[in-house]
Amino acid sequence: MAQEKSKRLDILIRGVWTENPVAFQVLGICSALAVTVKMSTALVMAVALTVVTAFSGLIISSLRKQIPSNIRIIVELAVIASLVIITDEVLKAFFYDISKQLSIFVGLIITNCIVLGRAETFALANKPLDSFVDGIANGLGYGLILVFVAFVRELLGSGNIFGFSVIPEFMIAAGYQNMGLMVLAPGAFFVIGLLVWVKNSLPGVSHGNKS
Repeated sequence: MAQEKSKRLDILIRGVWTENPVAFQVLGICSALAVTVKMSTALVMAVALTVVTAFSGLIISSLRKQIPSNIRIIVELAVIASLVIITDEVLKAFFYDISKQLSIFVGLIITNCIVLGRAETFALANKPLDSFVDGIANGLGYGLILVFVAFVRELLGSGNIFGFSVIPEFMIAAGYQNMGLMVLAPGAFFVIGLLVWVKNSLPGVSHGNKS
């Protein structure tokens, strides 16, 4: 029992930090550029991907012994697509405005390298609960990067946090100008690049092979 807990903690740490899917594996960059102009959209996208990654890992791991190897990709995509459709419908039902802002990007979770990558490399070779934890870990790792990038972009690009202005009036009166670059895709590139550089510069960070 203690060994299993230690293993799952290691899985969690690897997904969130050591082998972060964005900062270490450089996956999910397209959505990270597209949905991080506002923190609200970044947060919802992070939750959506975490749910899909966790439950797809759980389901695929549970079925791994019954899935023929020659059609495993088709089965994985079918499971992931079903979960994405359910997630998209839930967002439309309860968070319609944010769902409209996310546009096609929730649907494109189907093709997100993080989701399919964890299903293919982890869920097919590990127990269901371990795969569920791995999905949560990688979703959280992705989400943390998304939310941080969105925080920087929304603050510097529009002077807001979650749509509320946080720039003091005296700064605006003194001529404060928002950084227009931050609302464009290159702004996200710069922030993500800075994050990757900082992470890889920290002592004790693993630079070994990805698993």
